[in-house]
This record gives sequence, C-alpha cells and structure tokens, in this order.
Amino acid sequence: MRIIAAMLLLAASLSAAAADRDAERLVMVRTQIEARGIRDARVLDAMRAVERHRFVPDDVKGQAYEDRPLPIGEGQTISQPYIVALMTELLRLKGAERVLEVGTGSGYQAAILARVAREVYTIEIKPLLHERAVRLLSGLALRNVTAVAGDGYYGIPSAAPFDAIMITAAVDHVPPPLLAQLVDGGRLVLPLGHPFAYQDLVVVTRKGSTYTVDHVLPVSFVPMTGAALE
Repeated sequence: MRIIAAMLLLAASLSAAAADRDAERLVMVRTQIEARGIRDARVLDAMRAVERHRFVPDDVKGQAYEDRPLPIGEGQTISQPYIVALMTELLRLKGAERVLEVGTGSGYQAAILARVAREVYTIEIKPLLHERAVRLLSGLALRNVTAVAGDGYYGIPSAAPFDAIMITAAVDHVPPPLLAQLVDGGRLVLPLGHPFAYQDLVVVTRKGSTYTVDHVLPVSFVPMTGAALE
C-alpha cells in the first residue's frame, strides 16, 4: 500500500508541475508576445502549444518561460520567445508552405514552424545539437519536420525551392545559395550585420531576379559558423 501511495503522490506531483508549466507558457504568450504586437493567431497558438522547457538543459528549465535567450550548449542559445514568434510571423505563413530553417539549435523554432507550415526542413552544422534535436523532434512526433546535418550556408539544394527561409544565427551578408533556393515572392528572415556585435532583423523578399530588404529591429544573435565566417 505504501508503494501505491507513493506512486499516486508522484503522479499528482508531476501533474501539478505540468499544470504549472502550462500556466507559465500562457502567461509568456500573453505578456511577452501578444503584448508586443504579435497578432498572427496561428503563431500565437503554436507558441502556446509547444513546450519550451523541453528544449532547454535541465539546469535552466526553471527559466524556460522567461523573456530571454538561454544557453543550450556548444556555444549556442535558444532565442528569446518574442523573437521566435516575431521571426515566425514575419514569414507570413498561411499553412501550405515549405520552409527552410538554417540553424536547428535546440529544435524549438522548428517545432513552432511545424505548426504553421506544411513542411519544414531544418539544418544544423553542430553534430551534437543536430543529434539532440532529432531525438527531441522525433519524440514529439512532428512528421512534417526533416532535420539535416550540414552547413546551412548552402541550404538544402535537393529539397529546394522553399517558400520561406529563416536564418537563426548572425551573418554579415545574405548567403547567395539561400537566395537561389527561395521561390519568387518568397521571404527570408535573418539577423543581418556584424556576427560579433549587433545586427538588424531583416526581411528579404524575392521579386524575380531582384530582392528587397526591409529592416525590422535591432537584435543580437550568436554568429553563423561554417562558410559564413570563411
């Protein structure tokens, strides 16, 4: 009987903890994301649904729903929740698109995109982060996400073209291979500027053989590695 009672107590504790996480996530969306002007209902629903605490290391899980980026190892971070929502909204996804994410990291942004796009490809240059993200995304049964290991500077030519592309690391120029993999009318969102200082979050829109660049706001991302720094 004592064993059963202990098991029931543990189950109740886990249930209470899950409820607390759910409440924290709803507060996060209301106070950090909606309050800053994010209006896309599908993006807001995705931010409410995806459990950010699953994508961060154990020692920072208690900070998972705070208004800040968090370290995930390998010198990388999971972006601030508002920035994740903003970059997703800037892609203007309607649900039928094929999207490329450059810089899988923890897998959190890919999980958000999976809820607002038909098909998501995500590429990560750091093997350990790629392997962790694959395990996590597979465990969440996100069947519309394909995670690839490699240098995202070159995109994924075999899966191109893409309706939208997102780069989640700082780069001082827009990689030409990614521009070539964007459909006419497609949008590319990235932090553009000095990789070791501050950048501007920009939206690049393809119009035939020309591209327009719209500046959104100043940001600070970790540098894109690989060919981007060569």
